[in-house]
Amino acid sequence: MSLTGPSVASGGSTVRRAIEFGRTYVVRPKGRHQATVVWLHGLGDNGSSWSQLLETLPLPNIKWICPTAPTQPISVFGGFPSTAWFDVGDLSEDAPDDLEGLDAAAAHVANLLSNEPADIKLGVGGFSMGAATALHSATCFTAGKFGNGNPYPVTLRAVVGLSGWLPCAKILRSKIEGVEEATRRATSLPILLCHGKVDDVVIYKFGEKSSRALSSTGFQDVTFKSYTGLGHYTIPEEMDEVCAWLTSKLGLEGSS
Repeated sequence: MSLTGPSVASGGSTVRRAIEFGRTYVVRPKGRHQATVVWLHGLGDNGSSWSQLLETLPLPNIKWICPTAPTQPISVFGGFPSTAWFDVGDLSEDAPDDLEGLDAAAAHVANLLSNEPADIKLGVGGFSMGAATALHSATCFTAGKFGNGNPYPVTLRAVVGLSGWLPCAKILRSKIEGVEEATRRATSLPILLCHGKVDDVVIYKFGEKSSRALSSTGFQDVTFKSYTGLGHYTIPEEMDEVCAWLTSKLGLEGSS
């Protein structure tokens, strides 16, 4: 059982177990602040390790917010607690999604972004389970609401997923099709997915199928990059791709 909490306040009509997110690490822009990106770590990790890597990237106009997931029992570990954005049993196409946990994590991301100035472009990205949470955030933004029906409060301008997968892929079409505003958002939201071909944790075909699922549901600005010989980790070549893509999609000037 996952330890999850409320997505967004809804008048106190739903009472759920409270969760406590860990420490948040912030990397402040070295140049003029143009964009803020929340970056989400993978299972068992924390915000510190990614903040140290992101600080080295040549993106002076981005403020990075790197939260730490709550510590909760994880089914794939036999109930042993770990830092995780949501519960996960096994990585298969038929595995159930922990929608409550996903919503709580996506709401935490939205809350972190909601405090940014109105002229700042907002994005979310992540690695592995963090990438899955980022993609759930993308579909919630597109639909205009979380999985539980509560409204999604911020506007996303870019989404990045490294070595991850798309949660709730089977119900995505029903959230988007026939809803004019959702279709418009799906058409214009840029998404970058990167995956290693020898990933032995989140296998390559899951990343590939996630990209296809998004494209076939009306997401028209999806970029999928594959890396021969790359396992379940990142490499400089991949981060160079992320830098170039964010600079382009967020219209970053690169000046200080």
